Amino acid sequence: RRLACGDVEGRLEAIFGRVRAIQAKSGSFDMLLCVGNFFGSTSEAEWAEYRTGAKKAPIPTYVLGANNPDTLSYFPDVSGCELAENITYLGRRGVYSGCSGLQIAYLSGTEAQQQPAPAHCFSAKDVAELKTSLLSTPNFRGVDILLTSPWPRDVGTFANSAGEIDTKKCGSKLVSDLAASLKPRYHFAALEKAYYERLPYRNHMVLQETPQHVTRFIALADVGNTSKKKYLYAFSIVPMSSMDPAELVKQPQDVTENPYRKLRKEAPKSKAPLSAEEEPACQFFFDLNKHQGKKRPSEGKERGDSQPKQAKKPPQPTGPCWFCLASPEVEKHLVVSIGTHCYLALAKGGLSPDHVLILPIGHYQSVVDLSSEVLEEVTKYKAALKEFFRSKGKRYVLFERNYRSQHLQLQVIPVPLDLCTSEDIKEAFITQAQEQQIELLEIPEHSDIAQVAQPGTPYFYVELDTGEKLFHRIRGRFPLQFGRCVPA
Repeated sequence: RRLACGDVEGRLEAIFGRVRAIQAKSGSFDMLLCVGNFFGSTSEAEWAEYRTGAKKAPIPTYVLGANNPDTLSYFPDVSGCELAENITYLGRRGVYSGCSGLQIAYLSGTEAQQQPAPAHCFSAKDVAELKTSLLSTPNFRGVDILLTSPWPRDVGTFANSAGEIDTKKCGSKLVSDLAASLKPRYHFAALEKAYYERLPYRNHMVLQETPQHVTRFIALADVGNTSKKKYLYAFSIVPMSSMDPAELVKQPQDVTENPYRKLRKEAPKSKAPLSAEEEPACQFFFDLNKHQGKKRPSEGKERGDSQPKQAKKPPQPTGPCWFCLASPEVEKHLVVSIGTHCYLALAKGGLSPDHVLILPIGHYQSVVDLSSEVLEEVTKYKAALKEFFRSKGKRYVLFERNYRSQHLQLQVIPVPLDLCTSEDIKEAFITQAQEQQIELLEIPEHSDIAQVAQPGTPYFYVELDTGEKLFHRIRGRFPLQFGRCVPA
């Protein structure tokens, strides 16, 4: 049984008094792990009593190093040392291995904004060396606990809200990279004076990789804060090395996508060859707008450098495209709405008068090829359509066929709520698939299509407005009208 706490900031009597009270009520704990600022600007008086032995911490306490120049003097040895009886500074970076086999990786300080890195900061080199020391271990599966002071950047992606904290702006990208590589079962951080327990996230690609354990990220507030935000967290953990493998990789119901997945995908994407031609007469929609797609790159104002943006432009079609908004082939009268990155159009030959398509303005072949800003707008369109159709007493079913098509089309077909439930729709797709010897797999909750298909992979994908998803990887021929014939 362990305890973790956020920024102590020199309030030693407050934290140790609280620990004594918890142990008196709930029994003893094995250790206290402190992230964030252990010392503050007014620490000296309280600290002197512990440093001299007049007082003793009630539990073995492990702390991270300085996050600012003012508290550097409290940490005499960068490699770690005992600061007082029962209080140990872990060091600049490394791995603490307990006698039980528990592995705790740690990184002290905040991310350096200059080189050489100040003594209270870590650099990319520190992170790389810590990663190498662990990843080179034979059969490395991850660590039990990761301790950092800063939050990882983007930790809130795919997850529950972090309240007033903007996870796209706060924290460290280097810490995100570290967490993505070390796959901790628990990751504790502080510094933002907020409590945030993120939904657990998975560390494997669904349907593509062997299941792995999940990670729980927990940010803790500062000790004694007046808002009564949680700063102390009690948890039990059996070392990974002692666990039954099947038990270790059990996935909780609320598990989400990995928030750092895009870090892995920042590597250059291989452009898949555009597969075949779209059958033009079936169903479609189109738009106007000429230069909208070309203005977006200039929105990246930083440094005035257009080169990185050039690389992120969607590929150009190899011939006439019915769906690129700037294309002369577009049938403008079918367009319903135009956003910044996507547009909505009525289906040509639709299954109902309100059968619509969500399409990217630029030329993208499938959902898994979309950039993050386009994907975000697709999600907004889906939410708006759900709200609209529900107001009309309908629900929608959405499907994508990434096969013999060169421009992404998300077909959105409304069906009356009183005629069928989402279970009825799902069952209809599965039954029709079985009759045609098509294997439709259900994608786990909180996951998405990009987790199961790489760019260039032909597939068929169904999504209900409840969030339930079905997926088929196309390996041979596939009936082009499959998606239409089920709701019809």
